Amino acid sequence: MDHLSSTLTTLKDQAKDALWALSAGWSSCVMCQQEAKVKINGRTFKIIKVLGEGGFSFVYLAQDEGSGRQFALKKIRCPTGNDGVKEAMREVEAYRRFRHPNIIRILDSAVVQDEDGEGKVVYLFLPLYQRGNIQDLINAHLINHSHFSEREMIKLFKGTCEAVRAMHEWRPAKGAKKGNTTNEARSNAHQNGSSSNQGQGRSNGNAPQVQSNNSKSRAQTNAGGDDEDDDHRFPEPEGDAEGGYSYGPSSRGTGKPSRSGSGSVPLIDRDRGEEEGLMGSQADDRGGEALFDGDEDVAGIDGEGGAGERGEIVPYAHRDIKPGNVMISDEGRPILMDFGSAMRARIKIENRSMALYQQDIAAEQSTMAYRAPELFDVKTGTMLDEKVDIWSLGCLLFAMAYSHSPFENTQTTEQGGSIAMAVLNAQYKHPRGSEGRYSNGLKEMIDSMLKVDPDERPGIGEVLGMCESVERRLR
Repeated sequence: MDHLSSTLTTLKDQAKDALWALSAGWSSCVMCQQEAKVKINGRTFKIIKVLGEGGFSFVYLAQDEGSGRQFALKKIRCPTGNDGVKEAMREVEAYRRFRHPNIIRILDSAVVQDEDGEGKVVYLFLPLYQRGNIQDLINAHLINHSHFSEREMIKLFKGTCEAVRAMHEWRPAKGAKKGNTTNEARSNAHQNGSSSNQGQGRSNGNAPQVQSNNSKSRAQTNAGGDDEDDDHRFPEPEGDAEGGYSYGPSSRGTGKPSRSGSGSVPLIDRDRGEEEGLMGSQADDRGGEALFDGDEDVAGIDGEGGAGERGEIVPYAHRDIKPGNVMISDEGRPILMDFGSAMRARIKIENRSMALYQQDIAAEQSTMAYRAPELFDVKTGTMLDEKVDIWSLGCLLFAMAYSHSPFENTQTTEQGGSIAMAVLNAQYKHPRGSEGRYSNGLKEMIDSMLKVDPDERPGIGEVLGMCESVERRLR
């Protein structure tokens, strides 16, 4: 019955999102007066159109009615309440953790109460890239019966690999506070029989309660007066403190983010009577609840083994690299986005329960045609690692070359074949008739990344080295 109730709730939420998306489309019709809008922190944002959607979220083109500024608004429904908010806020932290020009920078985030009172909604404000993503470029080539030049393709692919290297070779700041890692926390929740879907949420157009996650304190945010209409307040791009972004400035009124674990202000559920400025256990003692109190992944790194020392690499995996998740900047630079699936890369699978749990996470968060084989059939006694992204990068490069994933072919899409079986056996071929279009070096690079055994795949540094070799041959 619990599963049926959860399914019905999800269907209801998806229906509400679909109606909201339709109203965004209707707003451009002269004959239709209804407009989709969302009100956050006293500011109204008009929803212009749907940019994309996933299993648990929608992305809209939104416009601030005050300033006229446009951006991408990602809406994540959280029917499980504060537990779901914590999962969604980990995506926010993932955006802020990695500092690289080819990784998207979040502008702001906010949490609102759902209109039916049964859950919460997390909104992420992201930059708008007018040129779209690599999938849009692929689609345009299909329509025009053209294809990427090898030079253009390698440039985009290499830039994407540089963003991935920032994740695979991430180094934390020294002195992060101790705590459970996100992976450990998820596993513990699974063992205790409770879990919350990553990124799952509910949406609201007129929510009365809002918790904003920008760097100014709530006292500043809700002070009223001229600040209420200050275009620079919300949304606003913020700098990252080294080692991760913390909730609120270390010195109130500075407007600057503080270092993780040092004087941070948690995201508080004010519906529970939390007073401004209380933190951690204090919040619980005074009746409030911390929705999210800093980056648990960063907090857990300074544990046993001294992994928090500067210079120690702590690899992260994106786990959903695909053409639709690589945007194109105005300058033509690739921008890696959508970190809802990102997590610490190296996970030791100690028992069958952990194996099944990781399979479930991958099935929910990682696109099938770009998912590594070890995530389809997780083996007990193995170690999952960052090589899952290398497989996805191989699929990405193949898709740029031939307009589709190596495992989205006629056999799997039209003849009832199984993508999972094709992936598990690396059953793919370079299309006939493509001879001479691209160099053997590029084809060999694709093949090297699409090895079933992750130990046989190159590391991200080796992939970048192969990109440079191809570039040299093209000069």
